Amino acid sequence: MTAAEHPVLPRQSTPPDDGRPPQDRRRTIRRRLITATIIVLLIGVPAGYLLISAGQSRRSGANKEAEASAQGLREGWPSRLQRRIYELPMPGNSLDVRYYETNNWKTSRLYVEFRTTSAGLDRFLGRLGSGRSNLEPGKETIGPRDLRIADWSFPAGTEWAGTRHVNGKPRPTQDIMVNMSDPMNPVVYVVSAATP
Repeated sequence: MTAAEHPVLPRQSTPPDDGRPPQDRRRTIRRRLITATIIVLLIGVPAGYLLISAGQSRRSGANKEAEASAQGLREGWPSRLQRRIYELPMPGNSLDVRYYETNNWKTSRLYVEFRTTSAGLDRFLGRLGSGRSNLEPGKETIGPRDLRIADWSFPAGTEWAGTRHVNGKPRPTQDIMVNMSDPMNPVVYVVSAATP
């Protein structure tokens, strides 16, 4: 075979380098990694927060719905906010606490029942701006509508005393009945009504 029959192939060079030194490649990779991490954080963290927030909101809504659909008094203390709004400074040693709240466009009411000590009753009335001397024996201050809503009754033959504590608007007014059958452990019934 002659030289003419064999074409001369050009000499192949090594694959071209991108011309950058290895340090530049590492910097580029590091920059891309940092950029990817920032993007994940900017998208992932808010998305995770939204998921957690949505779950908490759903649970909170379910709790409020259950509370709103409840009829009559329920065991437990009204929240601090409710006690502050309705100005009910309940003694800390109160027992058998039950409450119920109603709201409408005209008046909001908080019904509360609790057992306390003789000193606790004095503290409660004093913090309201009233006193034991304002309690009138046999006086029924809670009306039939409120009795029906709270499912309370004040039968004859029990030592009842009642008072009405009136505040200037928009502060709430408290109708209070106290079962004094056991003077050392009176049971207090309160309807605090707030009008806007």
